[in-house]
Amino acid sequence: MKNLIRNIIGILLLILLIYIAYGTEIKDYFSKENKHENVVLNDKDKFKIYFIDVGEADCTLIKNGNEYTLIDAGNNHDGLKLVDYFKSLGITKFKYVIATHLHEDHIGGMDYIIKNFDIEHYYMPDVTSEYLTFTEVVNALKEKHIKWEVPEMDSTFNMGDAKFTVLWISKDEEEINDTSIVLKLDFKNTSYLFTGDATKNVELKILDKDLKSDVLKVSHHGSSDASSSQFLVKVDPKYAIISVATVNDYHHPHDITLKKLNELNVKTYRTDKDGTIVLSSDGENYYFETIKTDTNNE
Repeated sequence: MKNLIRNIIGILLLILLIYIAYGTEIKDYFSKENKHENVVLNDKDKFKIYFIDVGEADCTLIKNGNEYTLIDAGNNHDGLKLVDYFKSLGITKFKYVIATHLHEDHIGGMDYIIKNFDIEHYYMPDVTSEYLTFTEVVNALKEKHIKWEVPEMDSTFNMGDAKFTVLWISKDEEEINDTSIVLKLDFKNTSYLFTGDATKNVELKILDKDLKSDVLKVSHHGSSDASSSQFLVKVDPKYAIISVATVNDYHHPHDITLKKLNELNVKTYRTDKDGTIVLSSDGENYYFETIKTDTNNE
């Protein structure tokens, strides 16, 4: 009996010594599948990206230190909810507000944002529309004396120590989706790609650019008219985010898009299943969490 106890104690001591010596390596081995997803970050609250649940629409909030950028603003009926949510986060000013293109599910709530927050720079393609939503945005900009700026292709702009690069912008009014401002965001050793509703036509035209990104905001709610195989291989994302409604007339996201992402071993988050997806990063690693926010009026 004493020998058995001594043997058990010896085994436990051996395990303890192995863990002390190789604990980090063992932990890393078992967390490889997560690809940096659940690591402890040194400065978790400095840099965040909120892929906000606005149903069949788009809205992305980016925080770097005390500066904020907003990309798109959901549908018209999401506007007041977005204002309330942003105010609950303590936001009073956006350094950049970017309307990727003029469709209602991207600029519907934008007039509420313009009226309720200070905006340093407002970016939108040089395209006009007869729809009321566009008129409301233009009128709100005029009332607040905010300049409508059109970024140039390949131009860059900074948000603290993070840098945006404009990979695409167009004036093609016959295909509004393809006027989408496509942005790459670099933060230290991490990168993020935001595609608006750009289709395969745009994807093929920018294949020669530096598309490699850790996180891809999937274009056009996961539609099959975007996310070409060539494009996805060039981007080579670890994670993909799809902003989409639980029930939608377009049956987004399309199965072929999900299949392509799965075949490339891309972990995919969806607002219809996960709610608002919040990414935190220290510039080396990522931390994802999914939360429910009162921002979806569908």
